[in-house]
Amino acid sequence: MSSAVHDVHSLDNDPRGASTSADRLAIRMSVHHRLLETLDLAEARRMTPEALQAECVRRIDVLLNAQGTPLSASEKKTLLRDVVDEIFGLGPLEEFLRDPTVSDILVNGPQKVYVERAGVLTLTDVTFRDDQHLVHVIQRVASKVGRRIDEGSPMLDARLLDGSRVNAIIHPLALDGAALSIRRFGTTPIDVKKLVSFQALTDEMAEFLHSAVNCALNIVISGGTGSGKTTLLNVLSGWIPPTERVITIEDAAELRLQREHVVRLETRPPNIEGRGEVAQRDLVKNCLRMRPDRIIMGECRGAEALDMLQAMNTGHEGSMTTVHSNTPRDALGRIENMVSMSGFNFPVRVIRQQMASAINIVVQLSRLTGGKRRIMNITEVTGMEGDMICSQDLFLFKQTGIDSNGHACGSFECCGIRPKVLERIEAEGFKLNPKLFERRRLLEVGTPVKTL
Repeated sequence: MSSAVHDVHSLDNDPRGASTSADRLAIRMSVHHRLLETLDLAEARRMTPEALQAECVRRIDVLLNAQGTPLSASEKKTLLRDVVDEIFGLGPLEEFLRDPTVSDILVNGPQKVYVERAGVLTLTDVTFRDDQHLVHVIQRVASKVGRRIDEGSPMLDARLLDGSRVNAIIHPLALDGAALSIRRFGTTPIDVKKLVSFQALTDEMAEFLHSAVNCALNIVISGGTGSGKTTLLNVLSGWIPPTERVITIEDAAELRLQREHVVRLETRPPNIEGRGEVAQRDLVKNCLRMRPDRIIMGECRGAEALDMLQAMNTGHEGSMTTVHSNTPRDALGRIENMVSMSGFNFPVRVIRQQMASAINIVVQLSRLTGGKRRIMNITEVTGMEGDMICSQDLFLFKQTGIDSNGHACGSFECCGIRPKVLERIEAEGFKLNPKLFERRRLLEVGTPVKTL
C-alpha cells in the first residue's frame, strides 16, 4: 500500500480535546478529509476490500494519534464506513441507499440533497464538498454500467446494481451545479397482498387483474411520474403462467419480474462518434425473432408504440407496457400520437382500429395528495364506433377530500358494467364471482376533514 498512500502529515492539535459532540464531529470530518487526501484512490480501487479496510484502519489510527483526541469505537467505525463509501460507493449518498425507507434521492447541486420517505420530500443535512465531487460520483455511476457523462454528453440515464434508476445532468446544461435523481426500488418485491394492504386497490380489482393477466389480455398501465407504474407491472408479471417465455425491453433496466423464464433487453445510447445506438424499436423488432410468448416494454415513449401494437395483434397476446398520461383516454391519445411518429402516414382511423384491436385493458394510476399511490381506473377498451375508440370504466377511485393527516381520501367503486372480455376470461376456465361487477362501493379510504 506504500504506493497508494502518501506521507501522513500531523493534524493540528486541539489542547481542549473533544469535550463536546460538535468537537468530535469536527475531528471525524477532519480525519476523513485528510485520509482521502493521503489515499491514491486509483490504486486503492485495485486492492481487495479486506486489504483496503485494514490499511484504512491503520491510517485512521495514525491520524487520530496525531490529533491527540481518539474517537470511540463506534465513531471510528462510522469514519471508516464513510471512507469506504467514498472510494467504492456514492460517497455521502450511501447512507440513504442503505436506508430501506428512502424511495427517492434528489440532488440539486452539491449543497442540496433531498430524500423522499412515505411520499414526503425533506431536505437533508448531507452535502458534497463541491460540484466536482458530485460530478465525480455521477461519473462513477456511469462507468459501472458502461456509459459516460461529460460536457460532450451531459445527460445520463442508467441504473445501480440494486436496480435503482439514476438520471443525471451536468454542466453546461445544468446551470446551478450537477443534478442527480435516484429512483429506488425496494429490496423485497411487493406483491398484490401488500398493494391491497396499502389501499392501492381492492381485492375485487386484484381478482379481475389476475384473471386478465392469466387470460393473456393486453394491458397498458398509465400514470404520471412516481405513480407506481413499474411496481404494478412487476406485480402483474407474477401472474403470467410459468410455462410462457417473456422478453422485457427497457431504456434503463428497472423491471424485476417475479418469474424465472425471462429475457431482459436494454437499449444502448450512441457512442462518442454518434454511432452504435440501439433504440427500443430495434429491440422490439429483434425480440419478435426470439420466440416470445409475451413482450413487456418498460415504457412506450416514441415510434416503438407502432411495433408494440403490431406485436399485440400478431400472436403475442398478454403483452404489457406503460405510458405517461393523466387519464385512460389521454393514454389512448398519447399512443395514437406516438404511432404517428413512426414515419408512416397512416390514416387516423387505421391507427385507432389497430389500437382498439390490440389494447384490452388500461389501468390508470395516480400519486394523490399526501403521497399515496392508488389505481384510479381499470378501463376496458371495447372497440370502435365510427372513428372513435370506445371504452368503459369497470372500477374507479373517487377522491372526496383530504383527511387529518393530509392524505387524499375517497372510495373505490365498481361501476356495475359487465366487461366484454368476461366471455374470454370464462372460456379460459376462470369463473369470477357473478357479483364482482355489481355496482357498489367497494372500500372507503379515510375521512375528509370538514372545512367551513
